[in-house]
Amino acid sequence: MKKRFLLIGGSYGIGLELARRLSEDGHEVLVYSRTVGELNGIAGVEHRLFDALGDELKIDGPIDGLAYLPGTIDLKPFNRYSDADLLRDLEVNYLGAARAIRNVLPNLKLSESASVVLFSTVAVQTGMPFHASIAGAKGAVEGLTRALAAELAPKIRVNCIAPSLTDTPLATKLLNTDQKKESAGERHPLKRHGKPADIAAAAAFLISDTSSWVTGQVIHVDGGIGYLK
Repeated sequence: MKKRFLLIGGSYGIGLELARRLSEDGHEVLVYSRTVGELNGIAGVEHRLFDALGDELKIDGPIDGLAYLPGTIDLKPFNRYSDADLLRDLEVNYLGAARAIRNVLPNLKLSESASVVLFSTVAVQTGMPFHASIAGAKGAVEGLTRALAAELAPKIRVNCIAPSLTDTPLATKLLNTDQKKESAGERHPLKRHGKPADIAAAAAFLISDTSSWVTGQVIHVDGGIGYLK
């Protein structure tokens, strides 16, 4: 059955892979982001310029699924974080997601079976140095996931994905040499860093009716680093 999905962010990396997967499955995909990226020419994908922090989100008609993809990676010692740094991470990751869901909630309620997919990080559960700001912001996202899953059930499902380091434009500085990639891979039990397709596959599952009995979950797609030594 053809569905209508909204991706906030999604011109590159995980969002691009998710848009491709949903398009290949015959769905209509709306991508709202600041740049068109590599979306041009993908059948069934419509792009609209949108800034998640500054623009008002208005959609007509039902939405069967929402994925909020904007994120940040600002890693440094805790004593070097300014209030502005902390607020920036919180606004992009938590407040942006909360606003997006609030704005399209009427559209989601028009669907027979709607789903929301948010994104956290393995660093919320597994303490990692220099991750205090992003772990705090994404911890708020995980709390939002569970609270809204309870509040919006049974009609709207809300789930979250917690990846480890994934090769996206956001993580370029962390994976911009072969040595860095090899070192990142060695830290994971599965001996490689993440790829956008790894995370997009999980997101496609959660946003679709295939996961119709899954809600309130934080799914770790992290190469095993969150649970294994």
